[in-house]
Amino acid sequence: MEERMLLVSGERGRAALEGLMRECGFSAVRAAGSGGEARRLLAEGGFELVLVNTPLPDEFGSALALETARESDAGVALLVNAPQADAVSAEVEDFGVFVVEKPFSRPMLFQSLRLVLASRRRMLGLQRENVRLNEKLEELRLVSRAKGALMRVLGMTEPQAHHYIEKQAMDLRATRREVARRILGACDE
Repeated sequence: MEERMLLVSGERGRAALEGLMRECGFSAVRAAGSGGEARRLLAEGGFELVLVNTPLPDEFGSALALETARESDAGVALLVNAPQADAVSAEVEDFGVFVVEKPFSRPMLFQSLRLVLASRRRMLGLQRENVRLNEKLEELRLVSRAKGALMRVLGMTEPQAHHYIEKQAMDLRATRREVARRILGACDE
């Protein structure tokens, strides 16, 4: 896998987890030994996956996971000891943080990380769709304002204004958004 990964773990277990991540196919693994160090690396950005092995030397790790989930588009997984896993999961799962109970098997961890990455890809797709729909909505608002300006200034009906904008877009080989901006600019003068 070519995803950039940040592994956050105390000294104990970090080397083993780093090796395990490489065995699982993660080639670009950066390691941080504390929550503070992880925050500095996260500020640089560019991570697709953040794996936090709790507890960390300077904090437990759930706050770091929540911050990461809120402030980045990285997939986030927490490794938590079995007795605490349910409580931590209840605290973080609504924010999209995945909890893996320790001890875990290699296949279970790998499958969990693949699920985190799949969820991340789905979320990114939804974000792109949201941007596209917002742009479309903005275009519709702009065209609607231009129609209103044509109706107000030139006395056109709504169908006439609509047809005028469509025809101008075709004739000028421009988008309806560009035509609407020109109309609004001309009407404001």
